[in-house]
Amino acid sequence: MNPFASISTLPFELPPFALIAEEHYRPAFLDGMSEQLAEIAAICASADAPTFDNTMVPLERSGPLLTRVAEVFFNRSSSDSSDFTNALEEELAPLLAAHADAIRLDPGLFTRIAALQEQRDRLDLEPEERYLIERYFTEFTLAGAGLDDDDKARLRDYNKRLSTVTTRFEKNLLADTNDLALVLDDVSELDGLTPGQISAAAEAAHERGLTGRYVITLVLPTSHPYLAQLTNRGVRERLLAASRSRGIRGGQFDNRALVLEISRLRAERARLLGFDSHAAGVTADQTAKTPEAVADMLGRLAPAAARNARAEQADLQAQIDADGGAFELAAWDWAFYTERVRRARYDVDTAAMRPYFEFERVLQDGVFYAANRLYGVTFTEQPDLVAWHPGARVFEVTEADGSPVGLYIIDVYTRDSKRGGAWMNALGSQSTLIGTPTIVCNNLNVPRPATGEPTLLSFDEVVTLFHEFGHALHGLFARVTYPKFAGTNVYRDFVEFPSQVNEMWMLWPDVLTNYARHHETGEPMPQDLIDRIHASSTFNEGFFTSEYLAAALLDQAWHRIGADDRVTDVAAFEASALAAVGLDNPAVPTRYSSTYFAHTFAGGYDAGYYSYIWSEVLDADTGEWFAENGGLTRANGDRFRSRLLGVGGSTDPLAAYRHFRGRDADIQPLLDRRGLN
Repeated sequence: MNPFASISTLPFELPPFALIAEEHYRPAFLDGMSEQLAEIAAICASADAPTFDNTMVPLERSGPLLTRVAEVFFNRSSSDSSDFTNALEEELAPLLAAHADAIRLDPGLFTRIAALQEQRDRLDLEPEERYLIERYFTEFTLAGAGLDDDDKARLRDYNKRLSTVTTRFEKNLLADTNDLALVLDDVSELDGLTPGQISAAAEAAHERGLTGRYVITLVLPTSHPYLAQLTNRGVRERLLAASRSRGIRGGQFDNRALVLEISRLRAERARLLGFDSHAAGVTADQTAKTPEAVADMLGRLAPAAARNARAEQADLQAQIDADGGAFELAAWDWAFYTERVRRARYDVDTAAMRPYFEFERVLQDGVFYAANRLYGVTFTEQPDLVAWHPGARVFEVTEADGSPVGLYIIDVYTRDSKRGGAWMNALGSQSTLIGTPTIVCNNLNVPRPATGEPTLLSFDEVVTLFHEFGHALHGLFARVTYPKFAGTNVYRDFVEFPSQVNEMWMLWPDVLTNYARHHETGEPMPQDLIDRIHASSTFNEGFFTSEYLAAALLDQAWHRIGADDRVTDVAAFEASALAAVGLDNPAVPTRYSSTYFAHTFAGGYDAGYYSYIWSEVLDADTGEWFAENGGLTRANGDRFRSRLLGVGGSTDPLAAYRHFRGRDADIQPLLDRRGLN
C-alpha cells in the first residue's frame, strides 16, 4: 500500500521514510489533487446558505493526502534531489499550479467566501474565525477569483508557465553550481585554509572521484567564505569568477532567458490582476502594502551604506599598499583584506575562532541551551527515528513539564544533491482542527570534513544555525486552530523576524560562554576576544549592507517593470538598476546576481527580498527590549513566545508585535546596529 495513503503511525506522525519509494510519489500527488477537488466540489454543491462550519471548516480540512506527499517530496527535492525528483518536479509544477487555480478561481467557492466576508460583522465568530474569512477573501481576490472566464483562462496559462520556468531555473542553478565547483590540483593552492577545511575539500574531491585533488564547492551567495582566507590571489579570483558565472555561460544551464521570461510573465499577470507591476501585487498583501513604501525604506538606507562601503574600500586599499601590493582592490580581495584590517584594528581573526565553534557543542550547548533558558524546552535525539537521509538527525522536543512539542530534524552537511543556502521547512504543522503534530526541519550546507575530523564552523555558519533555528522555533511553538495559520504561515515580510531575533543569542554572554570552547582543550573563548568581537560589530557593515541592499533593490527593479516594458539584456538591466541607486561599486558585487538569485526567481521571495531588512527593524527593536528587560529569562521568553511565536499567522503580525512591545517598532536601533546613522 502507498505509505502516503494513510496517516503515519510513527511518533508525531513522522513520515515513514524507510517505506517510501520513488513509485509512491506520483500516484499520491494525483490522488491527492483529485480528492481535494472532490472535497471542494462538495462544499460548492451544498444547497444550504454559506456558514463558517459548512464552508471554511471543510475547506480547511481538505487535501490531507496532497499535504502529506507534498511536504515529503519537496523537502526531498531540495535537500536530496536526483534525476527522478528533478523530472517529477518538472512534471508536477504545471499540474500543481493548475490545481491551485482550480480552487482559488472556483466561482462557487469564492461566492460562498465573499458572502461570509460581507456578513462577518453579524456572525458570532471567534477572532481567529473572522481573520480566517478575511485572509481567504483577500487572497482569493488578489489571486484573480473575481475575473471573468476569459481572463481566468489567461491567468491559468500564466500560472502554469511560471510554475514550469521557475522550476527549471532552480534545477539549472543546482546543476551549474555543481559543475562550477573549483577543482584544485595542489594543496599549496589552499594556503590559508584550516586543516579541517582542507580535509573537507579533499573529501569533496573524493566523493566526485577526484582522489588526490581538492574541490571547493560553491555557496549560494556571490561571496564565498573561503575568500577571507585563501592567500593565493589567483585562486580567489577563480573562486569568485566561478560563483558569478552561474547561469550565464550559455548551454543548457543558462538562466538568462528564464530571468527575462519570468519577469515578463509576472508583469503581464500583474496587469491582468489590476496592478501596475508584480511588486505592487505582492506588497498589497504584505505589511509593506506598496512598492513605494519598500523603495522609501531601501532608498533611505542605500546612500549611507554605499558611503560606508567606500570608506571601507579606502581602508582596504591602504592595507594593500602597506603590504606592497601593486594592484587595485578587486571584489575577490575584499574579504581577504577585510580580515587583515580587522586583525590590525581590533585584533580579531575570524578564522582563528573556528576551533571554538565545534558543531555539536554549538548545537547542544548554544542553540538548544538558549532555547531551554528562554522557553524551557529540551531536545532529545531519537536515533531510532529515520529521516530522509542518513545525515539527517531527529530530536524530540518537550516542554519543561515533559509534555510534547514536536520533532526537530537537522541536516547539516552539503552534498551535490542539496540546493544551496540554508532553510527551514515543515513535515507537519500543529492545528487543533486537524489534530496534526509538529515536525520542523533545518537544512544547512556545511562542508563535511573527513571521517574522524571535527566539524568546525565559521562565525557566519554559527549565525546561520541560530537564524534557521529561529524559524524552527516559530514552527514548533505556533498553536492555532486552523491549518491556514499553522507554523510560519505569516506575511512574507514578517517571517524573517523571529529567526533574526534568535541570532541575538549567539553572542549573548551566558550563551556564548556555554558553547564557545576550544574543541581540543575545552578552554573557553578568551573574554578579551569576545570583547573585541563586540567592539568590531559594525566593522565592514558598509559592505554587508550594500551587497544585501543591491540584491533587494535588484529584486524590486525586476518586479516593478510594467507589462509593456521590454527588457532584452539581463546584464545591462542589472547594471542600470544598481547604478540608479548608487550601488554599482565593482568591488562590492550584489549578494545575488539575477541568474543565480534563487530567492526571487525560484524561491518564493519574488518582489519580497526586502523582507530581511524590513523584518530587521522589528528584530533590532526587539533586541533592545530584551536588553532592557533582563535578557535571557523564562519570563521574557514566555512573553515573546505567547505573543509572537505562539500565534502563528492567526492574527495581524504588526498587531501581535504591538501586543508584545507595547508600541510600533522604531527604526533607530537598526540604524545603530548597521552603522547607518
